[in-house]
Amino acid sequence: MKRKRIFFLESETGVQSSDRSLFHVIPVPCEKTVSYGTGTGRGPGAILDASQQLEAYDGITIPLEHGIYTHEPVDCSGRMTAVLDRLESLTLSVLSGGGIPVILGGEHTVTYAPVLAMKKHFGRIGIIHFDAHADLRNEFEGSEFSHACVMRRLHEQGAEIVQYGTRSYSIDEQEYRILKGIKYYDASIMNRKKITTIELPDDFPDDIYISVDVDGLDPSVIPHTGTPVPGGIMWHEFFMLLDSIPSDKRMRGFDVVELAPAGDSRVSDFAAAQIVYNIMGIITRRLDHFSR
Repeated sequence: MKRKRIFFLESETGVQSSDRSLFHVIPVPCEKTVSYGTGTGRGPGAILDASQQLEAYDGITIPLEHGIYTHEPVDCSGRMTAVLDRLESLTLSVLSGGGIPVILGGEHTVTYAPVLAMKKHFGRIGIIHFDAHADLRNEFEGSEFSHACVMRRLHEQGAEIVQYGTRSYSIDEQEYRILKGIKYYDASIMNRKKITTIELPDDFPDDIYISVDVDGLDPSVIPHTGTPVPGGIMWHEFFMLLDSIPSDKRMRGFDVVELAPAGDSRVSDFAAAQIVYNIMGIITRRLDHFSR
């Protein structure tokens, strides 16, 4: 049976029009290369369901006033490359209309498509990447488009990356990011040095994309994900980091991926939906500031 279409925060917004919405939520229920816990294909639907319980007021402003439109889920049938092509095309369409794409995963591989679209649209793009894993493997379990390889593929395409919260990766990945000069802040370093601000290289692109693998946060915050690695970023620290992104950087889009819902708990689903809405709030407050 086909799932009933649900719009993000429809309980507060009703169904908003595409052409009047700043945020374009794109569900991508893709689960093709997961390697431990399963369920990421149900992540977008769980986030949309949980969003119905959010409050319009995020504690500071009302992000939904800028418009939130939810697209039909991307067709995830066929080869991974076909899925990515569909998502890239839709993302380019959103960008061409002046919208901000919000990708709901699904496995982390889906990040490849919107970042590639942004690179084509803006020229240079920088990724601020929150994750327990570096995702810099050349291949994993026989696939170059595994969720464990997505940042390697994007770096090869010229995307510039800064990683936060990493704490589980191979020696090859560590050697790659040192060799290529990828800046990173492991969770242990962040905790020891009390790092709560984003630091970017001087030449980092002004147009940025935020990729949030929910396992970047500590499992006490979001336990339901494929690989819940202990020792992650805590809730308030995470938003302090996002709020500290330099004001001259333009947040052009973001994703929240790798949620693996559990039928007996909605803790992680609600937290992921709140992350999506809170990031919308951060983006709109920056836009409001520059429009004054």
